[in-house]
Amino acid sequence: MRSEFIDPGEFRTEFTLQRVSLMPDGGGGHQESWTETAAFFARIEPISAASRFGAGQMLETVTHRVTMRHRPDIESGMRLVRQERVFDILTVHDPDETGRYLVCRVREDGR
Repeated sequence: MRSEFIDPGEFRTEFTLQRVSLMPDGGGGHQESWTETAAFFARIEPISAASRFGAGQMLETVTHRVTMRHRPDIESGMRLVRQERVFDILTVHDPDETGRYLVCRVREDGR
């Protein structure tokens, strides 16, 4: 198995990890409420960008790879926030199965 070298000195971007909670809205539905669960530093790299046109408007989507120290509390469906930017976590995996690092593929909409 080929091991990827990850330099933790490149973890210079501060992120806040958020988890969604569904709150009843009083009308039979629910409203999403995001709560901060942790703050940490990681490395972010852009992977791809795409533009879609629909309903008379453009939708910009950018995907990134975020590499961080291993955390047991992170999973798909959560999100990362950096200043005003929001990244939805799509996938989470341990790149070399050593429990040292995690790599998340994230999506940023509307940039």
